Amino acid sequence: MKEMKIQTLANLHTTADIVHDVRSILEEARRLSVRAVNSTMVFSYWLIGKRIVQEEQQGAERATYGEQIVKRLSHELTSEFGEGFSYANLKNMRKFYKTYPDEKGYTLCSQLPWSHNRLIMRVDDPSAREWYLREAAEQQWTVRQLERNIHSFYYQRQLETGETKMLHACSQSTTTIDTRSFIKDPYVLEFVGLPPYPEHREKPLEDALMDNMQQFLLELGKGFSFVKRQYRIATETSEFYIDLVFYNYILKCFVLVDLKADKLTHQDVGQMDMYIRMFDDLKRGEGDNPTIGILMCAEKDETVVKYSVLEDSRQIFASKYLPYLPSEEEIRRELEQRPMIEE
Repeated sequence: MKEMKIQTLANLHTTADIVHDVRSILEEARRLSVRAVNSTMVFSYWLIGKRIVQEEQQGAERATYGEQIVKRLSHELTSEFGEGFSYANLKNMRKFYKTYPDEKGYTLCSQLPWSHNRLIMRVDDPSAREWYLREAAEQQWTVRQLERNIHSFYYQRQLETGETKMLHACSQSTTTIDTRSFIKDPYVLEFVGLPPYPEHREKPLEDALMDNMQQFLLELGKGFSFVKRQYRIATETSEFYIDLVFYNYILKCFVLVDLKADKLTHQDVGQMDMYIRMFDDLKRGEGDNPTIGILMCAEKDETVVKYSVLEDSRQIFASKYLPYLPSEEEIRRELEQRPMIEE
């Protein structure tokens, strides 16, 4: 009887394993099927766009002729295949082909749904388009996340320099990745729901970031995981508290964030420099790279930036934060004010 009971338990365990394995197989098959259907649909839209452009090129008056083609095609296809072939969507297909006129350029697009491609193909900068295609696919951004990142100039806000591009970051070893490519300036924190500087303080900002940690991690970028709030670090004679501590598994290092709801001062820079040195000495583990510190401030004093360790440091960075989604003109102004970084 005892042997039978043991055998029955073993069978149940085996059955559970089989169920788990078969479920995994089916889930993977479903995922691959969705991807295959999506890739086929996107490719068909690219081919339709190509065919429309080819037909337009045969007309004497291209603009007028092209509009007539799209309108007629929409009428015929909508009656047979449904609303997916509206006049507006056919124009999108035409633009899709014109944006990626060769199959090599189109390859990345096939990894994303049509809704994502419609947004990305409207980005003017080819390098930015390619970056958004890769990041949206790798990070599995929703349409809403992608739209927000494009509108907040996510790509342009990276502190990139020379050939060091986040586009290639994941395929390189950590020893060749410039940490600056993981830092933004400015950070856009519209999700905190706070008024612009100087109408808020650091504690409400910190509370709001904690309440919206998932969105904050998305804004920080690739590889960040949250460690602790008000992280205590102590020596025999003193103790200090760091606002927010993260770990970046791509850079393999801790990232300290100090929030400053005011204008940056040289004292803030000195304090962060001390935090980094203490963290490297007391908390940095074997195999970890040097700690990074980000001073996230409401306003930057360019004199402090130029004449402090911030000028050429690869461990301390000062970035402005905006507690609202800025206009295109405003974000462009912020980017223009950012000092050039030389290799």
